[in-house]
Amino acid sequence: MQWDLFCRVIDNYGDIGVCWRLARDLAARGEQVQLWLDDASALGWMAGGPPPGGLVVRHWGDAADEPVVGDVVIESFGCDLPEAFVARMASRQPAPRWINLEYLSAESYVERSHRLHSPQFSGPGAGLSKQFFYPGFTTRTGGLLREPGLAAEQAAFDAPAWLAALGIERRPGERLVSLFAYRLMPELLPLLAEQPTLILACPGAVQSQLAAQALPADVRWQALPFLSQPNFDRLLWACDFNLVRGEDSFVRAQWAGKPFVWQIYPQDDGAQGPKLETFLDLYLAAAPADLAAGTRRLWRAWNGLGAWPAALPASNTAAATALQWRQHLARQPDLASQLLSFVAESG
Repeated sequence: MQWDLFCRVIDNYGDIGVCWRLARDLAARGEQVQLWLDDASALGWMAGGPPPGGLVVRHWGDAADEPVVGDVVIESFGCDLPEAFVARMASRQPAPRWINLEYLSAESYVERSHRLHSPQFSGPGAGLSKQFFYPGFTTRTGGLLREPGLAAEQAAFDAPAWLAALGIERRPGERLVSLFAYRLMPELLPLLAEQPTLILACPGAVQSQLAAQALPADVRWQALPFLSQPNFDRLLWACDFNLVRGEDSFVRAQWAGKPFVWQIYPQDDGAQGPKLETFLDLYLAAAPADLAAGTRRLWRAWNGLGAWPAALPASNTAAATALQWRQHLARQPDLASQLLSFVAESG
């Protein structure tokens, strides 16, 4: 099928990161995909090379004059399609499937809203029906992005060779911590000093914030360049503890199967608090009570929502919980597979 996937880039990382992974995954499964972007500059480092066969990147502004509408149109994260394009959708016979791919959340409304119709009674799309597709963590949601060969690729990964190629020298007994965050919470640094630690800091404000800190004696850091999505995945695989943010890196940390902490996107109305708690309810459901309590306190503190714990959760039980969670998620169909089934079963 021909897919038109629309994405407005908000911060150069989150929305385009999800849409690029989805477009690439669909193309790898034999689909024809046009990815419409209003700003493709981040793909210069994120993509790690030219688009694969079956995937074409188009500029958002050209969509108004695009004469051909695909079989499936995905409006990512409520980005509001160009009206001229929607009008051609309405005149296409048969009408395309119109899917609104929503943000990821563990909140209960996701299961209630997944696959619901939104009939269009006015405007250029009058007569069409948009359907909501929600990623998620349960069988009553659309699942998570997971490429078919991801587990095998990780199993064959040579972490020491990859780190050496990036010029990263790990000292004996040193813990590796990846850092991709909206802001540094310096209270974490003394907790990391419980053992020798090398922080690998992704580009962003945290690099300058780290440079301004007086680090504990056993903690050091190294600045990383922008990494392509495949190499960002490898960074998470290579590290012992991952600090991630937003949506795309949050999902990839779960597939890495390593202990991690999520810095959720801050919102003025405080909505990030309940979103954080509902995910932790799922993630920690089978965890030992002491690990669950320590993890909640750490995650809340890293998001500015509570006091800091006296120490990090025990690494061995945290690692076991991360692997158990990954196994739970892997038993569910991935997002691209569910999208393909969804379109086929009701097309």
